[in-house]
Amino acid sequence: MALLDLQNVDAFYGRVQALHGVSLNVDRGEIVALIGSNGAGKTTTLRTISGLVRAAAGRIAFDGRDITRTPPSAVVGLGISQAPEGRRLFPRMTTYDNLLMGAYSRRDGQGVKDDLERVYNLFPRVRERRSQLAGTLSGGEQQMVAVARALMARPRVLMLDEPSLGLAPILIETIFKTLVEINAQGTPVLLVEQNANKALEIAHRGYVLETGSIVSEGSGRELLESEEVQRAYLGM
Repeated sequence: MALLDLQNVDAFYGRVQALHGVSLNVDRGEIVALIGSNGAGKTTTLRTISGLVRAAAGRIAFDGRDITRTPPSAVVGLGISQAPEGRRLFPRMTTYDNLLMGAYSRRDGQGVKDDLERVYNLFPRVRERRSQLAGTLSGGEQQMVAVARALMARPRVLMLDEPSLGLAPILIETIFKTLVEINAQGTPVLLVEQNANKALEIAHRGYVLETGSIVSEGSGRELLESEEVQRAYLGM
């Protein structure tokens, strides 16, 4: 049984159908990439899993439990955490306080301290900037804080929406290297990313989404070597 499992999920924005029968899964220990062009439905897929968009049809299950109609706050409580596109930090709060917001629902004080140390070790720059207002950080630093904040919920699945967006190449390398390390520490990752090449390089498996439908799936290597994927998404 997959840890996170979507079966034939439809979703709408008003009368506009954004997802058409989307089926995908994330298992324990995996990095799963979801790639596709702008407007393909990648962010909507994450928002539907989180409960921010209500699935109109189909089923979403987490660890065998149906969460299709579960409110967003309860989804986080079950162990699904997201670093959204655009980072969405609290700019007038310090980096440290932004991190604590990721742990707002937790009551294990020592565990929160342990996870603070964990994210500081993953992102040494975040430790250096812990007393700085989040709005004054660079784009790369803000992205590190966004991922670190999501980890402070101690997720059983970490969802990331465009973590490399707007970053310099050297920072993109840092972010992806850290995602591999996070996964190696035991956290499954569902990664939405327009940099398809980098995403598929680190992914165990991947899905290609077009106009709200899954049109291809396979291992990261299989999709990297697919001529169709290369032409459409890898610039080859």
